[in-house]
Formats: sequence, structure tokens, C-alpha cells
Amino acid sequence: MRIWDLPPEKLCRNHLLGEHSELHALWTILTQGRKGFSNHPETRRWRGKLKALYARHEKLVEEMQTRGYWHRSPLSVERATGDSEQTEFLDLPDEQVRILRSRGCECRV
Repeated sequence: MRIWDLPPEKLCRNHLLGEHSELHALWTILTQGRKGFSNHPETRRWRGKLKALYARHEKLVEEMQTRGYWHRSPLSVERATGDSEQTEFLDLPDEQVRILRSRGCECRV
């Protein structure tokens, strides 16, 4: 599970759509108290930051629509509580760039 801390426009198709899917899984864990991945480091860093996670989702959706992808899975803005900014990182953004470069994908990093 990974939510990148890089601009969505930098992500290749696979990473953009993959992050969107994982973000929905993370949202469900955090808003519905699901157990799967509840102790994953990515899940823990988003606890108390649903506003920030909602904002990330909206940025992903904007980029998806820019690329011509359909989006049919909105999040509930009413559940977007807590901090509006993510300040914790599993990997700093520079390291995230290195990780993406090493994958040989079409990410623009």
C-alpha cells in the first residue's frame, strides 16, 4: 500500500490508478474501522488526517480526468476530518523520486 507524496501529474498511468485504488482501500480502513492493513505504516501515517487524504484524492481525480479517465468513486466530504496537511513521510519525496526512477516506468520524475 502506498500513497505517494509527489504531484499526481508526475505519475505514470499505473502508479496514478494504483494509488487511487489504494487510497480508496485506505479510506475504507480509516472511516469504517476495517481491520485489514489497519497497522500498516501507510495507514498509521494517515490517521487523523482525513482532510489531507481527501485532498490527495481530489488531486488524483483531477489528473485522472485530465488524462481522459472516468471517475465514479467519490469520497464523502463529510468524513474528511482532522488535519488538512500530511507532514509525515515513510520516505521523503526525494527518496520517492529515486524509488520511481528505479522502477523503469513512465513516471516523469
